[in-house]
Amino acid sequence: MHRVVITGFAVLSATGSDPTRFWEQLASGRSGLGPLTRVRSPLLSTGTVGEINDFYPEQHFGKEIELLDRFAQFGVVCARGALAHAGLPRRLDQEGSPYAPERVAVLTGTGMGGIGTQDQGFRQMYGEGNHRVHPFLIPRAMYSAASSHIGMDTGARGPSFTISTACASSTHALGEAWRRVRDGSSDMVIAGGSDAPLTFGVIKAWEAMRVLAPAGDDPSRACRPFSRDRGGLVLAEGAAMFVLESEEGAARRGAAVLAELAGYGASADAGHITQPTLEGPAQAMREAMSTAGLGPEEVDYINAHGTGTKLNDATEIAAIKAVFGEQAERLSISSTKSMHGHAMGASGAIELAATLLALQHQVVPPTANFTTPDPECDLDVTPNQAKPRPLRAALSNSFAFGGLNAVLAVRRRN
Repeated sequence: MHRVVITGFAVLSATGSDPTRFWEQLASGRSGLGPLTRVRSPLLSTGTVGEINDFYPEQHFGKEIELLDRFAQFGVVCARGALAHAGLPRRLDQEGSPYAPERVAVLTGTGMGGIGTQDQGFRQMYGEGNHRVHPFLIPRAMYSAASSHIGMDTGARGPSFTISTACASSTHALGEAWRRVRDGSSDMVIAGGSDAPLTFGVIKAWEAMRVLAPAGDDPSRACRPFSRDRGGLVLAEGAAMFVLESEEGAARRGAAVLAELAGYGASADAGHITQPTLEGPAQAMREAMSTAGLGPEEVDYINAHGTGTKLNDATEIAAIKAVFGEQAERLSISSTKSMHGHAMGASGAIELAATLLALQHQVVPPTANFTTPDPECDLDVTPNQAKPRPLRAALSNSFAFGGLNAVLAVRRRN
Protein backbone atom coordinates (compact mmCIF):
# COMPACT_ATOMS: atom_id res chain seq x y z
CA MET A 1 0.00 0.00 0.00
CA HIS A 2 1.24 3.48 -0.90
CA ARG A 3 1.04 6.66 1.12
CA VAL A 4 -1.13 9.15 -0.76
CA VAL A 5 -0.05 12.79 -0.92
CA ILE A 6 -1.59 15.99 -2.24
CA THR A 7 0.78 17.92 -4.49
CA GLY A 8 -1.55 20.52 -5.98
CA PHE A 9 -5.04 21.97 -5.68
CA ALA A 10 -7.23 24.80 -6.87
CA VAL A 11 -10.46 26.24 -5.52
CA LEU A 12 -13.34 28.42 -6.67
CA SER A 13 -15.73 29.69 -4.02
CA ALA A 14 -17.66 32.68 -2.78
CA THR A 15 -14.73 33.43 -0.47
CA GLY A 16 -12.09 33.48 -3.17
CA SER A 17 -11.09 32.07 -6.53
CA ASP A 18 -7.49 31.21 -5.72
CA PRO A 19 -5.94 29.48 -2.69
CA THR A 20 -4.33 32.66 -1.33
CA ARG A 21 -7.49 34.74 -1.40
CA PHE A 22 -9.56 31.80 -0.19
CA TRP A 23 -7.36 31.34 2.88
CA GLU A 24 -7.14 35.07 3.65
CA GLN A 25 -10.92 35.29 3.73
CA LEU A 26 -11.33 32.18 5.88
CA ALA A 27 -8.59 33.06 8.35
CA SER A 28 -10.02 36.54 8.83
CA GLY A 29 -13.54 35.22 9.32
CA ARG A 30 -14.91 37.24 6.40
CA SER A 31 -18.05 35.80 4.89
CA GLY A 32 -18.46 35.66 1.13
CA LEU A 33 -22.23 35.27 1.38
CA GLY A 34 -24.36 37.97 -0.17
CA PRO A 35 -27.48 38.86 -2.13
CA LEU A 36 -28.70 36.59 -4.91
CA THR A 37 -27.95 38.22 -8.26
CA ARG A 38 -27.70 35.38 -10.81
CA VAL A 39 -31.43 34.68 -10.61
CA ARG A 40 -34.05 37.39 -10.29
CA SER A 41 -37.69 36.50 -9.65
CA PRO A 42 -40.44 37.81 -7.39
CA LEU A 43 -41.40 34.17 -6.86
CA LEU A 44 -38.22 33.54 -4.81
CA SER A 45 -38.05 34.54 -1.17
CA THR A 46 -34.40 33.52 -0.70
CA GLY A 47 -32.16 36.57 -0.61
CA THR A 48 -28.77 35.15 0.37
CA VAL A 49 -26.40 32.76 -1.43
CA GLY A 50 -22.71 32.10 -1.92
CA GLU A 51 -22.09 33.32 -5.48
CA ILE A 52 -18.77 33.45 -7.30
CA ASN A 53 -18.76 36.96 -8.68
CA ASP A 54 -15.30 37.06 -10.23
CA PHE A 55 -15.51 34.07 -12.58
CA TYR A 56 -15.55 34.95 -16.28
CA PRO A 57 -15.84 31.84 -18.50
CA GLU A 58 -14.64 33.63 -21.65
CA GLN A 59 -11.26 34.11 -19.99
CA HIS A 60 -10.81 30.34 -19.85
CA PHE A 61 -12.62 28.87 -22.86
CA GLY A 62 -13.03 29.41 -26.58
CA LYS A 63 -15.77 27.98 -28.76
CA GLU A 64 -15.89 24.82 -26.63
CA ILE A 65 -17.76 26.87 -24.03
CA GLU A 66 -20.99 25.85 -25.81
CA LEU A 67 -20.44 22.33 -24.49
CA LEU A 68 -19.89 23.31 -20.86
CA ASP A 69 -22.45 23.98 -18.16
CA ARG A 70 -21.24 26.29 -15.41
CA PHE A 71 -20.49 23.39 -13.06
CA ALA A 72 -18.25 21.77 -15.69
CA GLN A 73 -16.51 25.09 -16.33
CA PHE A 74 -15.67 25.25 -12.64
CA GLY A 75 -14.33 21.70 -12.69
CA VAL A 76 -12.09 22.15 -15.72
CA VAL A 77 -10.64 25.46 -14.49
CA CYS A 78 -9.87 23.96 -11.07
CA ALA A 79 -8.27 20.88 -12.65
CA ARG A 80 -6.00 23.11 -14.71
CA GLY A 81 -5.10 25.07 -11.59
CA ALA A 82 -4.38 21.93 -9.58
CA LEU A 83 -2.04 20.58 -12.26
CA ALA A 84 -0.19 23.89 -12.46
CA HIS A 85 0.09 24.04 -8.66
CA ALA A 86 1.53 20.51 -8.68
CA GLY A 87 4.16 21.48 -11.24
CA LEU A 88 2.63 19.24 -13.91
CA PRO A 89 2.05 20.02 -17.58
CA ARG A 90 -1.38 21.07 -18.78
CA ARG A 91 -1.46 18.04 -21.10
CA LEU A 92 -0.50 14.77 -19.44
CA ASP A 93 -0.18 12.98 -22.77
CA GLN A 94 2.67 15.15 -24.00
CA GLU A 95 6.30 14.05 -24.15
CA GLY A 96 8.07 14.40 -20.84
CA SER A 97 4.98 13.96 -18.68
CA PRO A 98 5.96 12.03 -15.51
CA TYR A 99 2.98 9.68 -15.72
CA ALA A 100 1.56 7.65 -18.59
CA PRO A 101 -1.88 9.13 -19.37
CA GLU A 102 -3.43 5.65 -19.06
CA ARG A 103 -2.32 5.63 -15.42
CA VAL A 104 -4.01 8.95 -14.56
CA ALA A 105 -7.63 8.79 -13.41
CA VAL A 106 -10.26 11.52 -13.03
CA LEU A 107 -12.83 11.21 -10.21
CA THR A 108 -15.30 14.01 -9.60
CA GLY A 109 -18.29 14.55 -7.37
CA THR A 110 -21.39 16.64 -7.97
CA GLY A 111 -24.76 16.83 -6.35
CA MET A 112 -26.65 18.62 -9.12
CA GLY A 113 -24.64 18.17 -12.33
CA GLY A 114 -25.59 20.49 -15.18
CA ILE A 115 -28.75 21.67 -13.49
CA GLY A 116 -28.38 25.18 -14.92
CA THR A 117 -28.61 23.86 -18.47
CA GLN A 118 -31.51 21.61 -17.56
CA ASP A 119 -33.36 24.38 -15.74
CA GLN A 120 -32.98 26.73 -18.69
CA GLY A 121 -34.08 24.10 -21.22
CA PHE A 122 -37.19 23.15 -19.27
CA ARG A 123 -38.09 26.79 -18.70
CA GLN A 124 -37.90 27.47 -22.43
CA MET A 125 -39.89 24.35 -23.27
CA TYR A 126 -42.61 24.37 -20.62
CA GLY A 127 -42.70 28.02 -19.60
CA GLU A 128 -42.12 29.77 -22.90
CA GLY A 129 -43.60 27.19 -25.26
CA ASN A 130 -40.36 26.80 -27.21
CA HIS A 131 -40.28 23.16 -28.29
CA ARG A 132 -36.67 23.30 -29.45
CA VAL A 133 -33.97 22.92 -26.80
CA HIS A 134 -30.23 23.43 -26.96
CA PRO A 135 -28.69 20.65 -29.11
CA PHE A 136 -26.06 20.03 -26.44
CA LEU A 137 -28.52 19.91 -23.52
CA ILE A 138 -27.77 16.26 -22.73
CA PRO A 139 -23.93 16.42 -22.79
CA ARG A 140 -24.04 19.72 -20.88
CA ALA A 141 -26.47 18.48 -18.23
CA MET A 142 -25.07 15.00 -17.57
CA TYR A 143 -23.49 14.56 -14.15
CA SER A 144 -20.30 13.12 -15.66
CA ALA A 145 -19.67 16.17 -17.86
CA ALA A 146 -17.00 17.64 -15.58
CA SER A 147 -14.95 14.44 -15.37
CA SER A 148 -15.27 13.89 -19.13
CA HIS A 149 -14.13 17.41 -19.98
CA ILE A 150 -11.28 17.28 -17.46
CA GLY A 151 -10.04 14.13 -19.17
CA MET A 152 -10.30 15.68 -22.62
CA ASP A 153 -8.66 18.89 -21.44
CA THR A 154 -5.73 17.21 -19.70
CA GLY A 155 -5.24 14.06 -21.77
CA ALA A 156 -5.83 11.79 -18.76
CA ARG A 157 -6.97 8.44 -20.18
CA GLY A 158 -7.33 6.32 -17.07
CA PRO A 159 -10.69 5.59 -15.43
CA SER A 160 -12.96 8.63 -15.38
CA PHE A 161 -16.21 8.74 -13.47
CA THR A 162 -18.47 10.83 -11.28
CA ILE A 163 -19.94 10.11 -7.86
CA SER A 164 -23.22 11.73 -6.86
CA THR A 165 -24.13 11.30 -3.21
CA ALA A 166 -25.74 14.67 -2.56
CA CYS A 167 -23.65 16.80 -0.19
CA ALA A 168 -21.03 14.07 0.30
CA SER A 169 -20.29 13.67 -3.43
CA SER A 170 -16.82 15.19 -3.67
CA THR A 171 -15.69 13.69 -0.37
CA HIS A 172 -16.65 10.26 -1.64
CA ALA A 173 -14.87 11.02 -4.95
CA LEU A 174 -11.70 12.04 -3.12
CA GLY A 175 -11.91 8.99 -0.88
CA GLU A 176 -12.25 6.62 -3.81
CA ALA A 177 -9.37 8.43 -5.54
CA TRP A 178 -7.32 7.85 -2.38
CA ARG A 179 -8.08 4.14 -2.64
CA ARG A 180 -6.89 3.99 -6.27
CA VAL A 181 -3.55 5.61 -5.51
CA ARG A 182 -3.08 3.71 -2.25
CA ASP A 183 -3.52 0.29 -3.87
CA GLY A 184 -1.64 1.19 -7.06
CA SER A 185 -4.62 1.06 -9.43
CA SER A 186 -3.68 4.56 -10.62
CA ASP A 187 -0.39 6.44 -10.41
CA MET A 188 -2.14 9.78 -10.15
CA VAL A 189 -5.72 10.97 -9.80
CA ILE A 190 -7.27 14.36 -10.46
CA ALA A 191 -10.12 14.42 -7.95
CA GLY A 192 -12.56 16.82 -6.37
CA GLY A 193 -15.99 18.25 -7.02
CA SER A 194 -17.99 21.05 -8.60
CA ASP A 195 -21.55 22.32 -8.38
CA ALA A 196 -23.46 25.34 -9.71
CA PRO A 197 -26.93 24.93 -8.18
CA LEU A 198 -28.04 28.57 -8.07
CA THR A 199 -30.97 28.22 -10.46
CA PHE A 200 -34.62 29.17 -10.04
CA GLY A 201 -35.78 25.57 -9.82
CA VAL A 202 -33.17 24.45 -7.29
CA ILE A 203 -33.62 27.46 -5.04
CA LYS A 204 -37.41 27.08 -5.13
CA ALA A 205 -37.09 23.41 -4.21
CA TRP A 206 -34.85 24.19 -1.24
CA GLU A 207 -37.24 26.91 -0.13
CA ALA A 208 -39.98 24.27 -0.04
CA MET A 209 -37.94 22.23 2.44
CA ARG A 210 -37.78 25.20 4.83
CA VAL A 211 -34.14 24.68 5.72
CA LEU A 212 -32.68 27.86 4.19
CA ALA A 213 -31.43 30.59 6.50
CA PRO A 214 -33.31 33.90 6.39
CA ALA A 215 -31.18 36.79 5.12
CA GLY A 216 -31.88 39.19 7.96
CA ASP A 217 -30.43 42.68 7.93
CA ASP A 218 -26.96 41.49 6.95
CA PRO A 219 -26.91 38.65 4.36
CA SER A 220 -23.24 37.92 5.05
CA ARG A 221 -24.20 36.78 8.56
CA ALA A 222 -27.10 34.55 7.51
CA CYS A 223 -25.33 31.23 8.13
CA ARG A 224 -24.58 30.67 11.84
CA PRO A 225 -23.53 27.07 12.45
CA PHE A 226 -23.59 25.86 16.07
CA SER A 227 -25.20 29.08 17.34
CA ARG A 228 -28.38 28.71 19.37
CA ASP A 229 -30.24 31.04 17.00
CA ARG A 230 -29.05 29.37 13.79
CA GLY A 231 -31.73 29.37 11.15
CA GLY A 232 -30.55 27.11 8.35
CA LEU A 233 -28.11 26.70 5.48
CA VAL A 234 -27.12 29.04 2.66
CA LEU A 235 -26.89 27.61 -0.87
CA ALA A 236 -23.66 28.26 -2.76
CA GLU A 237 -21.72 27.33 -5.88
CA GLY A 238 -18.09 26.36 -6.22
CA ALA A 239 -15.45 23.74 -6.91
CA ALA A 240 -12.10 22.38 -5.81
CA MET A 241 -9.79 19.88 -7.48
CA PHE A 242 -6.70 18.09 -6.19
CA VAL A 243 -3.76 16.17 -7.58
CA LEU A 244 -3.25 12.93 -5.64
CA GLU A 245 -0.20 10.75 -6.18
CA SER A 246 1.88 8.29 -4.21
CA GLU A 247 4.62 9.53 -1.94
CA GLU A 248 7.16 7.66 -4.09
CA GLY A 249 5.84 9.16 -7.33
CA ALA A 250 5.94 12.68 -5.93
CA ALA A 251 9.51 12.13 -4.70
CA ARG A 252 10.66 10.81 -8.09
CA ARG A 253 9.57 13.97 -9.85
CA GLY A 254 10.70 16.29 -7.05
CA ALA A 255 7.22 17.57 -6.25
CA ALA A 256 6.46 19.54 -3.11
CA VAL A 257 4.05 17.66 -0.84
CA LEU A 258 1.29 19.83 0.62
CA ALA A 259 -0.20 17.21 2.93
CA GLU A 260 -0.87 13.50 3.20
CA LEU A 261 -4.38 12.31 2.46
CA ALA A 262 -4.08 9.66 5.10
CA GLY A 263 -7.45 7.99 5.48
CA TYR A 264 -11.05 7.72 4.36
CA GLY A 265 -14.23 6.49 5.96
CA ALA A 266 -17.73 6.02 4.55
CA SER A 267 -21.01 4.76 5.95
CA ALA A 268 -24.78 4.85 5.53
CA ASP A 269 -27.28 5.67 8.27
CA ALA A 270 -29.92 3.41 6.67
CA GLY A 271 -32.40 5.56 8.54
CA HIS A 272 -34.33 8.68 7.53
CA ILE A 273 -33.97 10.38 4.14
CA THR A 274 -33.26 13.82 5.67
CA GLN A 275 -32.72 13.36 9.42
CA PRO A 276 -29.17 12.30 10.37
CA THR A 277 -28.31 9.70 12.97
CA LEU A 278 -25.41 9.70 15.39
CA GLU A 279 -24.16 6.22 14.53
CA GLY A 280 -23.56 6.73 10.79
CA PRO A 281 -21.32 9.81 11.04
CA ALA A 282 -19.49 8.29 14.00
CA GLN A 283 -18.78 5.12 12.02
CA ALA A 284 -17.36 7.13 9.09
CA MET A 285 -15.09 9.17 11.40
CA ARG A 286 -13.81 6.03 13.11
CA GLU A 287 -13.05 4.38 9.77
CA ALA A 288 -11.21 7.45 8.47
CA MET A 289 -9.04 7.52 11.58
CA SER A 290 -8.45 3.77 11.51
CA THR A 291 -7.31 3.72 7.88
CA ALA A 292 -5.04 6.68 8.62
CA GLY A 293 -3.58 5.01 11.70
CA LEU A 294 -4.71 7.91 13.89
CA GLY A 295 -5.82 7.72 17.50
CA PRO A 296 -8.30 10.23 18.98
CA GLU A 297 -5.44 11.99 20.75
CA GLU A 298 -3.66 12.70 17.43
CA VAL A 299 -6.48 14.57 15.67
CA ASP A 300 -6.41 18.28 16.47
CA TYR A 301 -8.97 19.80 14.09
CA ILE A 302 -12.28 18.85 12.49
CA ASN A 303 -13.71 20.80 9.59
CA ALA A 304 -17.32 20.04 10.39
CA HIS A 305 -20.15 19.45 7.95
CA GLY A 306 -21.79 22.23 9.99
CA THR A 307 -24.64 23.35 7.74
CA GLY A 308 -26.29 25.64 10.28
CA THR A 309 -29.49 23.60 10.59
CA LYS A 310 -30.77 22.76 14.06
CA LEU A 311 -30.65 18.98 13.84
CA ASN A 312 -27.50 18.55 11.73
CA ASP A 313 -25.23 20.62 13.96
CA ALA A 314 -26.37 19.02 17.22
CA THR A 315 -26.12 15.50 15.79
CA GLU A 316 -22.62 16.11 14.44
CA ILE A 317 -21.37 17.35 17.81
CA ALA A 318 -22.92 14.31 19.52
CA ALA A 319 -21.20 12.02 17.00
CA ILE A 320 -17.84 13.71 17.60
CA LYS A 321 -18.25 13.17 21.34
CA ALA A 322 -19.10 9.52 20.76
CA VAL A 323 -15.93 9.00 18.69
CA PHE A 324 -13.45 11.07 20.68
CA GLY A 325 -14.71 10.64 24.24
CA GLU A 326 -12.73 12.77 26.67
CA GLN A 327 -10.45 13.88 23.81
CA ALA A 328 -13.36 15.84 22.31
CA GLU A 329 -12.77 18.69 24.75
CA ARG A 330 -9.32 19.44 23.31
CA LEU A 331 -10.46 19.43 19.66
CA SER A 332 -10.79 22.54 17.56
CA ILE A 333 -13.90 22.39 15.35
CA SER A 334 -15.20 24.86 12.80
CA SER A 335 -17.66 25.16 9.96
CA THR A 336 -16.26 27.12 7.03
CA LYS A 337 -19.71 26.91 5.40
CA SER A 338 -20.43 29.98 7.54
CA MET A 339 -18.26 31.85 5.02
CA HIS A 340 -18.41 30.05 1.65
CA GLY A 341 -21.91 28.58 2.01
CA HIS A 342 -23.14 25.10 1.17
CA ALA A 343 -21.98 24.25 -2.36
CA MET A 344 -23.85 20.96 -2.41
CA GLY A 345 -21.69 18.14 -3.83
CA ALA A 346 -18.66 20.42 -4.10
CA SER A 347 -18.67 21.31 -0.40
CA GLY A 348 -16.45 18.43 0.71
CA ALA A 349 -13.73 19.35 -1.78
CA ILE A 350 -13.86 23.03 -0.84
CA GLU A 351 -13.65 22.06 2.83
CA LEU A 352 -10.71 19.73 2.20
CA ALA A 353 -8.93 22.77 0.72
CA ALA A 354 -9.73 24.70 3.90
CA THR A 355 -8.48 21.81 6.05
CA LEU A 356 -5.25 21.46 4.06
CA LEU A 357 -4.55 25.19 4.41
CA ALA A 358 -5.27 25.07 8.13
CA LEU A 359 -2.61 22.38 8.53
CA GLN A 360 -0.15 24.34 6.39
CA HIS A 361 -0.64 27.59 8.30
CA GLN A 362 -1.16 25.96 11.71
CA VAL A 363 -4.27 28.05 12.17
CA VAL A 364 -7.86 26.91 12.74
CA PRO A 365 -10.28 28.96 10.61
CA PRO A 366 -13.26 30.18 12.60
CA THR A 367 -16.95 29.47 12.55
CA ALA A 368 -18.05 32.93 11.45
CA ASN A 369 -21.22 34.74 12.51
CA PHE A 370 -21.33 32.91 15.85
CA THR A 371 -23.75 34.48 18.34
CA THR A 372 -25.18 32.63 21.35
CA PRO A 373 -23.77 29.24 22.41
CA ASP A 374 -26.07 26.24 22.06
CA PRO A 375 -25.92 23.83 25.03
CA GLU A 376 -26.17 20.94 22.54
CA CYS A 377 -23.09 22.22 20.65
CA ASP A 378 -20.83 22.72 23.65
CA LEU A 379 -17.43 21.82 22.18
CA ASP A 380 -14.87 24.35 20.94
CA VAL A 381 -16.37 25.46 17.61
CA THR A 382 -13.82 28.29 17.18
CA PRO A 383 -16.31 31.16 17.33
CA ASN A 384 -15.59 34.16 15.08
CA GLN A 385 -11.81 34.32 15.53
CA ALA A 386 -9.17 32.10 13.95
CA LYS A 387 -7.06 30.18 16.45
CA PRO A 388 -3.32 29.53 15.96
CA ARG A 389 -2.41 26.13 17.41
CA PRO A 390 -0.22 23.15 16.53
CA LEU A 391 -2.11 20.93 14.10
CA ARG A 392 -0.85 17.43 13.33
CA ALA A 393 -3.89 15.84 11.72
CA ALA A 394 -7.45 16.77 10.87
CA LEU A 395 -10.75 15.33 9.69
CA SER A 396 -13.06 16.80 7.05
CA ASN A 397 -16.68 15.68 7.50
CA SER A 398 -19.44 15.41 4.89
CA PHE A 399 -22.87 14.06 5.85
CA ALA A 400 -25.53 14.01 3.13
CA PHE A 401 -29.26 13.51 2.76
CA GLY A 402 -30.08 9.83 2.68
CA GLY A 403 -27.62 9.23 5.50
CA LEU A 404 -24.63 9.07 3.14
CA ASN A 405 -21.51 9.86 5.18
CA ALA A 406 -17.92 10.42 4.09
CA VAL A 407 -14.89 11.58 6.08
CA LEU A 408 -11.33 12.31 5.00
CA ALA A 409 -8.30 12.25 7.32
CA VAL A 410 -5.40 14.57 6.49
CA ARG A 411 -1.96 14.54 8.06
CA ARG A 412 0.44 17.48 8.03
CA ARG A 413 3.75 17.07 6.25
CA ASN A 414 6.73 19.18 7.28
